[in-house]
Amino acid sequence: FDPDTNMTYFGTGNPAPWNETMRPGDNKWTMTIFGRDVDTGKAHFGYQKTPHDEWDFAGVNVMMLSDQKDKDGKLRKLLTHPDRNGIVYTLDRTNGDLVSANKIDDTVNVFKQVDLKSGTPVRDPEFGTRMDHLAREVCPSAMGYHNQGHDSYEANKQLFYMGINHICMD
Repeated sequence: FDPDTNMTYFGTGNPAPWNETMRPGDNKWTMTIFGRDVDTGKAHFGYQKTPHDEWDFAGVNVMMLSDQKDKDGKLRKLLTHPDRNGIVYTLDRTNGDLVSANKIDDTVNVFKQVDLKSGTPVRDPEFGTRMDHLAREVCPSAMGYHNQGHDSYEANKQLFYMGINHICMD
């Protein structure tokens, strides 16, 4: 909950069934960070992190709020979310605009990068879970690089503290 914006922030889970060939499309509103008005319940924004999730990355983990200066020195209200998919997302928490999306570390291979203009992750098909393909060393595993542990932001040092997993799968 952010009293300055009067919004609450939360993530939604993965689509089902896990077998991605059985559910075409992006599976809208799954794997999404929502910002909702506390009084009305109206969604101010929804940002989908993993359209058509095929790895079971359920994006319900912690949302850390901070106030930080951007490149131009302007103070911004931010939301930072380390996701199970191996990407740390930072959004403007007033409107949901994507500020940054960076790999937790270089071993994340299911995505090559996140296109900051569209907000869409660029997949590497070698690490997909489709039925006609045996993928090996898929990083992160279904457990995710970040799961349901709690993280924190230390405002004076402007540092995030996060617990991560480093587990891959076949």
